[in-house]
Amino acid sequence: MPELPEVEITRRGIEPHIYNQTITQVVIRQSQLRWRIPKIIESELAQQVIQSVTRRGKYLLLNTARGHLILHLGMSGSLRIAKHESDIRKHDHFDLVFNDFSLRLHDPRRFGCVLWTKRNPMHHKLLASLGPEPLSSEFTAEYLYHSSRNRRVAVKEFIMNSHIVVGVGNIYATEALFMAGIHPKRTAGNVSLQRYIRLTKAIKIVLNRALECGGTTLRDFSNEQGQPGYFSIELQVYGRAGQPCAICRNPLASIKQSQRTTTYCKHCQK
Repeated sequence: MPELPEVEITRRGIEPHIYNQTITQVVIRQSQLRWRIPKIIESELAQQVIQSVTRRGKYLLLNTARGHLILHLGMSGSLRIAKHESDIRKHDHFDLVFNDFSLRLHDPRRFGCVLWTKRNPMHHKLLASLGPEPLSSEFTAEYLYHSSRNRRVAVKEFIMNSHIVVGVGNIYATEALFMAGIHPKRTAGNVSLQRYIRLTKAIKIVLNRALECGGTTLRDFSNEQGQPGYFSIELQVYGRAGQPCAICRNPLASIKQSQRTTTYCKHCQK
């Protein structure tokens, strides 16, 4: 699943192509994604100019004078810039057509979404209750510490809760907890402020590294030119169960948490 760095890399990738460009047509090949694509956007977006491309959590926002297109890549989605003469692939469900190219949504599992609002998108029900951005000044150790008091949920699940902080998915939560030396099953309410200081720092480091490296090489992710990111070469624990820990050389362990795989070191994470 594309995580926050991949979504931000996608935003940075498509923005130079579509900023200040006029939408000439909207093509809906498959309307039934996670929610049905509203047909009204065909007329609403016609001849509209893309004023900005922003992001909130894992949602991309394409902003026009008339309203805001809200995009989510779901489990397997990707956006790419496609020439008009390029072949339509099986799971190319949606196009924004510009003069010389199209912005094309490819989503094999159809868990993504394309929605429309004329109101402030930050008040949309999908965005209104999201927690702070992990790379913002609002995301601090003190915030995590106070939010976690009396929480009995595991700390990994706690930091993956988008109402607590957005965009810290399974891969980056796993990596950050290893970097901070915190056991993923430790109860969030029992993590000290000092440990949260280490964890918030680790989350920011891991996400920034991913952004610098171009995102994680995941099976389903590609950037606007169809090229994968390369952060996976730096992963220290995710997907490495049974391999030696980079610090103590003991074999890494693996458990299931909320139906997701967590890899960690029994010796280095307490």
